[in-house]
Amino acid sequence: MTDRFDYIIVGGGNAGCVLANRLSASGKYTVALIEAGRKGQSHWVDIPAGFSKLLTNPRHNWRLTSQPEEATLNRVISIPKGKGLGGSTLINGMIYVRGQPQDFDGWAQRGCTGWSFDDVLPFFKKIEDYDEAKGDLRARGGPLPLTTVKERPAIGRAFIEAAKAAGHPENDDYNGPSQDGFGYYQVNQKDGRRVSAAAAYLDPVRDRPNLTILTDAQARRILLEGGRATGVELCQKGVTRTLHCNAEVILAAGAFHSPQLLELSGIGDPEILCKAGIDVVHAAPGVGANYIDHFCTRMNWRVTQPVTLNEMTRGMSLVKSVLQYALTRKGILTYGTGLVHGFLRTRPDLIGPDVQLFFLHASYANAAERKLDKRPGMTIGVTQLRPESRGTVHISAPTIETPPVICPNFLATPEDRRAMVDGMKMTRDVVAQAPMDAYRGHEISPGEACQSDDDWLQFARANGQTIYHASGTCRMGSDAASVTDPALKVRGVEGLRVVDASIMPTIVSGNTQAAVFMIAEKGADLILRDAR
Repeated sequence: MTDRFDYIIVGGGNAGCVLANRLSASGKYTVALIEAGRKGQSHWVDIPAGFSKLLTNPRHNWRLTSQPEEATLNRVISIPKGKGLGGSTLINGMIYVRGQPQDFDGWAQRGCTGWSFDDVLPFFKKIEDYDEAKGDLRARGGPLPLTTVKERPAIGRAFIEAAKAAGHPENDDYNGPSQDGFGYYQVNQKDGRRVSAAAAYLDPVRDRPNLTILTDAQARRILLEGGRATGVELCQKGVTRTLHCNAEVILAAGAFHSPQLLELSGIGDPEILCKAGIDVVHAAPGVGANYIDHFCTRMNWRVTQPVTLNEMTRGMSLVKSVLQYALTRKGILTYGTGLVHGFLRTRPDLIGPDVQLFFLHASYANAAERKLDKRPGMTIGVTQLRPESRGTVHISAPTIETPPVICPNFLATPEDRRAMVDGMKMTRDVVAQAPMDAYRGHEISPGEACQSDDDWLQFARANGQTIYHASGTCRMGSDAASVTDPALKVRGVEGLRVVDASIMPTIVSGNTQAAVFMIAEKGADLILRDAR
């Protein structure tokens, strides 16, 4: 097997699968895709509801954790990150949200030329095979099948009607002209099965002779000579190998592992590198800074009728559901993490929603591990869409085997705290409306005793979790402090790019997987343009 390629892609997750497909498509370039995990072979990967079985499985999940921080009462917060070909698209809730046009216009305003909404829309459309596509904003025929959730229980419709009673609009396509309102989530599924990035982009092209896929291959560092990336050192099944590149090394390892690899290669803040025992090759203080994630609280209610997933996933009900899914690919096993969406403005002067809701007719005894209650219940996740708080992701040791130190710095600003508190209050108001009377029992958490803003904030501090939308740690920009430029090239190093969620200057308003697909599609286009 050759050890020399035109392009070496580090990370076989969401972005890596797209890049491998697009860069190898012409047959002109040799491409290597390096993935630390394996092919996602568990049957739980294909079953949408199987994500709950994979969240704690080290074969499919890096199982990262945050550092204890005072703002979240010194709790260690679990941070799932997908491991294997397909990355987090193997274990996520499959929710597909582009974000708001002003997210991308904001990137362009910050100096990221070529990243306005008008610029990125063609790449969003290139991704999509949306079965309800209409108008100029949506598309059919792309690699990724998208559909609106098909299972629509009466309690979900009641929640939408309650939102309307509270003054919010119904919206059947939040990826269309407006994000505001309530409706059913769109997911990357086909015929009741999860469609991961690997299934959509990699599986159809695995046999291309110019594409080499290396699994169980942990990249250790980027090789640098004379200010240029020349290859990657990796360990595959205990054997150290070196891959050399003719054109570029492309980091697509995500918001935790891309900055980690840069720092292990001597690219980063000199003070951080020296403390970890790494020689400074190129000073780039922005590496690992600007960490952004969505912080989410989960409000729970007891439900007065046996119509929730809590009881449907036990005993004979579960047996029937398994048989239904096996025969028809329908039923409760097609559910992900959200049934009904809500996008709200907590202030009337905002130009777009600043809070997102996730309604599911299930409640959790352990939300982090998705262990369901035994009695009927429902959960509404509440997250602020555009947090101002910024954290860090840095190495603490000179080896890839030591996980990065993750400091989210959640709830660090007054606006973040206000938006979370107001979002939870508005959620309680929706559930209090008459259409929910037939289902609404007592509020389990935070409970009716929670009334003051201080009560709400304390609940958020004590119970909030990340919803796994890590981004920003290799920030794109036109200023000297940015890690990557608008072409996604690492500043000060030739032949090296980052193409994943870490390049986001600010986080998008919603689940991040759609934006990562777009970033990878646009990144591949930028790379191929430079190759001409």
